[in-house]
Amino acid sequence: MRVKLYSVFLFFIGTLLAEAQDQENFNNPIIKDKFTADPAALVHNNTVYLYAGHDEAPKDFHFYKMDEWLVYSSTDMVNWKEHPVPLKPSDFKWAKGDAWAAQVIERDGKFYWYVTVTHKNIHGKAIGVAVSDSPTGPFKDALGKALVTNDMTTEHTDISWDDIDPSVFIDDDGQAYLYWGNTACYYAKLKENMIEFDGPIHTVDLPKFTEAPWIHKKGDWYYLSYAYGFPEKTAYAMSKSITGPWEFKGVLNEVAGNTNTNHQAIIEYKGIPYFIYHNGSIEPNGGSFRRSVCIDRLYYNEDGTIKRIQMTSEGIQNND
Repeated sequence: MRVKLYSVFLFFIGTLLAEAQDQENFNNPIIKDKFTADPAALVHNNTVYLYAGHDEAPKDFHFYKMDEWLVYSSTDMVNWKEHPVPLKPSDFKWAKGDAWAAQVIERDGKFYWYVTVTHKNIHGKAIGVAVSDSPTGPFKDALGKALVTNDMTTEHTDISWDDIDPSVFIDDDGQAYLYWGNTACYYAKLKENMIEFDGPIHTVDLPKFTEAPWIHKKGDWYYLSYAYGFPEKTAYAMSKSITGPWEFKGVLNEVAGNTNTNHQAIIEYKGIPYFIYHNGSIEPNGGSFRRSVCIDRLYYNEDGTIKRIQMTSEGIQNND
């Protein structure tokens, strides 16, 4: 009897050790001590800076509660260092709250952060710009007012949350562009100062466009990825010009487990392309309003199209 119990005990301990060892190889989500969402990333001086909103909704609260943005850095895509909170909606005197999706870009030694907030005086969502001398901040309001307000786009849709999810890109000729939108995809040129538009707002016609546009370039191809349908998948289109015409290429990422939203960033670091996204996988309370950033490899086909993303629990490993 004792021998049998001892054998059961050894089996139980072995199982626990095996599970623990497996868990050590699970690098997704990359941040496990808090909920992070709407990732954007910047490569600067051989370091990756990850920017995310902080999901703080209680488990019985079924909407977004996001009161600050977070920033992390890494030099290996595996180990991430958290920096002090660099920016909050309250840093914009004209904003009422809601630290929704945002993106940072560097120009001439300064870092510009385009953010989604709720406007205090103009009904609906708005896009502001913050600036810093460091990728980790602190950031401050660069304009003193919103760059985009809801009343600027009412001819395209009558919803109050269409002016969200800014994505900024500087083309090879130095011209900067801002893309953004929900149900309608907008873009406009930015002046060299990065805080004013240089021309009218345009729209892009994309199949089942929901939100979260992201622009990147590889070789001669421009890529516009975005949240597709609802619950959201990620789809993408390609063009030889940042202003189109865009050719739809299909789904890139499937519904990202246990969350209705799918928000991506695509970067290349040390010659390797990465796909950064969020899901709701942290147990027991992860979900659509308590999301977590994950990273997996991205691969191109010979013709420039992108292979379907394979979402993994392992994520990026040290030997990748």
